[in-house]
Amino acid sequence: MERMTPPTPPAPGPIRPQPWLAWLYLALAVAGGVLPWLANLDYMRQYGASFDIKVFVALANANPAAQSLSRDLLIGASAFTVWMVIESRRLAMRHLWLVLLSSVTIAFAFAAPLFLCLRERRLAELAREGGVSGG
Repeated sequence: MERMTPPTPPAPGPIRPQPWLAWLYLALAVAGGVLPWLANLDYMRQYGASFDIKVFVALANANPAAQSLSRDLLIGASAFTVWMVIESRRLAMRHLWLVLLSSVTIAFAFAAPLFLCLRERRLAELAREGGVSGG
């Protein structure tokens, strides 16, 4: 009986930046900055303008649904942040500190798509300079 071997996948080629993708990420960053802050403003109206982080965390864990979303965000954001640092070094990206700062001062929902937008722009820059490998 003849043994069948699976086909060999094609070797990865250079990353081809997609200009529209940077714009999509930028739009998501804007939404990720505005929508969480609308909720934050509602929170401050209801619980005081001082933004008591202790109360905020307690409310974020007030029931199993809130706990699920909070833990999901914490773990996903942590993993993505580690990748952002590694990827920014790999691509020699500048101003990562601004993205990391915006993650805690604006929202992770703003910072993550902002990083992806900046990454797309960097990939396009590297492609113009003579190519970029892997991805």
